[in-house]
Amino acid sequence: MPPDDAEATREAAIALLARRDFASRELSERLIKHGCEEAMAARVVAELLGQGVLDDARYAQNFVTYHAGRGQGPVRIAAELRQRGIAPELIEAALAGGPDWRALARKVRRAKFGLQPPGSWAERARQARFLQYRGFSSDHIRAATGAEAETGFTDL
Repeated sequence: MPPDDAEATREAAIALLARRDFASRELSERLIKHGCEEAMAARVVAELLGQGVLDDARYAQNFVTYHAGRGQGPVRIAAELRQRGIAPELIEAALAGGPDWRALARKVRRAKFGLQPPGSWAERARQARFLQYRGFSSDHIRAATGAEAETGFTDL
């Protein structure tokens, strides 16, 4: 594709979007990788944003929904969205509209370790490391492992 051809750049962008949704920065980087000039890619992405074909808020919400459904927590999801160039306020809004993170942490813990709460500190630590890797905060982990009941920790 000629690097300065607006129509070819737009067609390439639409072809990429036909396969899956992209964040605006992610789409721009992909177009540049395919040989488009940086200015042309930025112009086409701006046009697509203006037309509503590309929407970072919608992308963030869909990303949160999909990854929460796979048992990932808000810390991990937010980090991945930041890597994709999503604005912090869009990330916060998408996470706020997401599931009940404490309930999801409990569900993920039960799916991996069963219905019984951890019986020892070592087991609780093992389960906490797993949930931390999945992207849950310490509050979510305490709620999921039952540490709140024993230690007296509650929401502040």
